[in-house]
Amino acid sequence: MSNPYNIYQNLQKDGMSQRELEASVLTKAGRMLKSCQDNWSAPDRDAKLDEAIRYNQKVWSFFQSELTMPDNPLPKKLREDILSLSLFIDKRLLEVLAFPDSEKLNIVIRINFGLAEGLRMKQGENSYDQQAEAVAV
Repeated sequence: MSNPYNIYQNLQKDGMSQRELEASVLTKAGRMLKSCQDNWSAPDRDAKLDEAIRYNQKVWSFFQSELTMPDNPLPKKLREDILSLSLFIDKRLLEVLAFPDSEKLNIVIRINFGLAEGLRMKQGENSYDQQAEAVAV
């Protein structure tokens, strides 16, 4: 399983911006969960689900760490909202581990893809309200 921190390091070498890196990692996290959901009856589902959930947990733990740094440039309200979202995702992923259900993955997949989409918008185009709308869809 890939470590999100290693992915960050490798992608930074390729000249991607922080926003592009974050969007890429979130997209991978969402795709891993979506693949599990689409192949729920597969014999290796438990192993794939465990891998996808662990990857998502690492991604969101990394974001939590970054958002609590005193020098984080994001507005305080946005940091707080993303941290609250990350706590919800932590709880949902643990719930899926304890009581597997493909439908429980929907919200985490939508959040991952929605945030990735918001991060891919051109700088200045993505207001806080637009990002919130992308996640809410």
